[in-house]
Amino acid sequence: MNLDELRRLDPKNAGSWPLPIQLATLLLIAVLVIAAGFWFDWRNQLSEFDSLRERESALRTAFVDKKRQAVNLPIYQAQLKDIEQSFGVLLRQLPNRSEMDALLTDINQAGLGRGLQFELFRPAPQERFSEFYAELPINIRVSGSYQDLGQFAADIARLPRIVTLNDVSVSTGRDGQLSMEAIAKTFRYLDDNELAQQRKAAQAAAKKK
Repeated sequence: MNLDELRRLDPKNAGSWPLPIQLATLLLIAVLVIAAGFWFDWRNQLSEFDSLRERESALRTAFVDKKRQAVNLPIYQAQLKDIEQSFGVLLRQLPNRSEMDALLTDINQAGLGRGLQFELFRPAPQERFSEFYAELPINIRVSGSYQDLGQFAADIARLPRIVTLNDVSVSTGRDGQLSMEAIAKTFRYLDDNELAQQRKAAQAAAKKK
């Protein structure tokens, strides 16, 4: 069939068209219907399907993680209990506010008990606050023999409360004695009111950011 024959076809009488033309026309209509359906409807459905499939994958991963956590829950609970016990032991090594004076006395007595001469024992005017404890630096300078200074440092380490010696420097003093300068840091845990104030300060700082 040539081009002239195609032009003579009557659109109102498609039933009289040759069979190949009818089949080709039906195929074209089917293609157009499928294309229109994809563009106006199926495309959105496929996009939604992909989104749901991704969500299913995320939910499956979350389910596996939750299941793993549930299976390991007794282990986590045991670990948490151990951590709480360890934290409690460390916390008991920190004095409260009322015990700080006694701790300062213990540090002073540790030096005097070794025959050391205190040339400086000056606690900082203010404590430095952290999340759940307060730190008090003490500038000290003592003089004595090498052995007595070493024993003094060992006595500080053996105190029932946590005390650390920082920025230690040793130099030759008078009469052949050694002079040791250091910053002794003591710590105490915060009471409930101080903890509440620290939380408020942390929240206020977070809001400013």
